[in-house]
Amino acid sequence: MKYRPLGKTGLLVSEIGFGAWGIGGRTTGHTSYGDTDDRTSLAALARALECGITFFDTSSAYGSGHSEELIGRAFRTERHRVVIATKAGYESWDRPPDFSPRAIIASTEGSLRRLQTDYIDLLQLHNPARETLAVGEAVGALRDLQEAGKIRAWGVSTKGPAEALEAVSMASAPVIQINFNMMDVRAVTTGLLQEAVKRQVGVIGRTPLNFGFLSGMVRRDTTFPPGDHRLGWSRAQLDNWIDGAADLLHAVGAEPGPSAVQAALRFCLAFPELSTTIPGILTSDEAEQNARASDLGPLPAAAVAAVLEINRTRDFFVGRAGA
Repeated sequence: MKYRPLGKTGLLVSEIGFGAWGIGGRTTGHTSYGDTDDRTSLAALARALECGITFFDTSSAYGSGHSEELIGRAFRTERHRVVIATKAGYESWDRPPDFSPRAIIASTEGSLRRLQTDYIDLLQLHNPARETLAVGEAVGALRDLQEAGKIRAWGVSTKGPAEALEAVSMASAPVIQINFNMMDVRAVTTGLLQEAVKRQVGVIGRTPLNFGFLSGMVRRDTTFPPGDHRLGWSRAQLDNWIDGAADLLHAVGAEPGPSAVQAALRFCLAFPELSTTIPGILTSDEAEQNARASDLGPLPAAAVAAVLEINRTRDFFVGRAGA
């Protein structure tokens, strides 16, 4: 496993991280990837660390705190070996977000308790609106928490590259989290990655497998389990991702399965502007498979160019069911 600096925060993170949304399981009013088993999730967390994955990204909203609780259980005796990132703003998906300083501080205390730690390495605002950043009170609360030693660094997890650029320009965010994968290269085409380098901003890339479609294992006859968020996407969107994944994987010479997963991750690793990419991990096998991408190294430049060219002429986004 190779490691990269998280911007100018002083944190060093594994270039393959652990996206912990899925292990939170199902909660009221929200889906992820269906039901989970805590023993399986804890085994996945332990195996990830054994494979050199040290960056774990979660949120107080994932499983209404259950994801944080699992990370706390998994690493309570290994705290010094891991970098834990969580988020504030949403406590539960069935309630509106609250980015008031009081709510952010209360959320942080709850996260500290669930994570069984006395500090958080990275606390991110969870998809704040532009107005939240413009007012500045939420960022002020983050800076107060940092000064108090409750958090080591702060950042902003954003809905898209436009919001990420605003977080960097308006709030001087030292870390941003964005979608980035072979079907979503907006971070490149909008100039976001270039701006991040100029400002020494740490960049966390989420959804590197595009909800599993870039594994090449999702087919038209695939049945998603109850509680799987992919059931909420339109048939046209699902088919677009299935066909698009096949074309992209063919372009980089990858077969469905581990080869495809590693190619998708290695595409992300080909961009030194990214500090880490955080595939969702549910099992020990997935942890091993994802970590292997770091050993293989970035995709060759020709393969990266082929992916970018396909994106230049093709739109991979259609919309949600009913949209």
